[in-house]
Amino acid sequence: MTAADDPLPLAQALLRCPSVTPDDAGAQEVLAAALRGLGFTVTKLRYGAIENLFARIGTSAPHICFAGHTDVVPAGDATAWRADPFGGDVREGVLFGRGACDMKGAIAAFVAACAGRLAGGGPRGSVSLLITGDEEGAATDGTARVLEWMAANGQIPQFCLVGEPTNPARLGEVIKIGRRGSLTARITVHGTQGHVAYPHRADNPVHRLVQALAALTSLPLDAGSDWFEPSSLQVTTVDVGNPTHNLIPARAEATLNIRFNDRHTGASLAGWLRAALARYAERAEVDVSISGESFLTSPGPLVETLRQAIAVATGVAPRLDTSGGTSDARFIARYCPVAEFGLVGASMHKVDECVPVAELRALAHVYRGVLEAFGV
Repeated sequence: MTAADDPLPLAQALLRCPSVTPDDAGAQEVLAAALRGLGFTVTKLRYGAIENLFARIGTSAPHICFAGHTDVVPAGDATAWRADPFGGDVREGVLFGRGACDMKGAIAAFVAACAGRLAGGGPRGSVSLLITGDEEGAATDGTARVLEWMAANGQIPQFCLVGEPTNPARLGEVIKIGRRGSLTARITVHGTQGHVAYPHRADNPVHRLVQALAALTSLPLDAGSDWFEPSSLQVTTVDVGNPTHNLIPARAEATLNIRFNDRHTGASLAGWLRAALARYAERAEVDVSISGESFLTSPGPLVETLRQAIAVATGVAPRLDTSGGTSDARFIARYCPVAEFGLVGASMHKVDECVPVAELRALAHVYRGVLEAFGV
């Protein structure tokens, strides 16, 4: 590995930008400068307060895109860290910093892979990067908006690889080829306020809400499907806000989240929730937000090419998986086949988020092998 294709310096430079979502803190320009130095054409795409970029080198097929995000979650109590969370420090061969594995390290590894691949000349096809500053936040002015621009400008690739940390313990273990959908429902049940000693003069919304929640959680939504685990409904809050022990309140609220597989859609689950709630509470409101539908990139030649490239580079045969939370791959799946592969995610979002430098360099080697396998 040479200085040009070593991911460590760029990873450190990115970690030193405190880009806690939605702030960019200069991270996108650090990346843009590195890409321009390799010959990429960089297009800055700002939507609202969010900085995004699309960069491409080459004009012909095959066109492979790498997607990721420069925004990070807050560091929390910096005094609890062994190193400055925005210092990019290396200690005993380990790089520390917020975003080291989720996912500034992967971005640096991909740029390093491109540098190594381009050292002998231009790509045989095209390589692009779709990098957002809005993955850890609302995700409304990031990848989804950039994809709209890409589609309008003829920039949709044949295949996209997202650099999220997919591996539980060892580089090469897992490729994610899909994700469950996510639905959040905020429920409000209205009743009639009254004295607890005279319940016949009131209508207790807490009782109605508790009955409804018990019914919603009493049976599994499904038994899973070929590539997905069973859907999960979890009640996350029940709120009444009643400071008085002898008062039946006028309203009760709850929030729940459903992580659902490909046996459902957000719309079908929203309808099921409203119908179930209506059986227990005539005066009820259900406010539903769907942050993403489930998706699957079916195993086939593209996924197998990725799988073989990772196996050759790491010596590990990766398994195909759809577990975990949502990612920006849910937006990309609407436009082209997409999969996810990145670093070991054990420390992501934690105090002392970190990545061994050897693992970071190994990921750059994997990504270079992926480019070669796809003929780029």
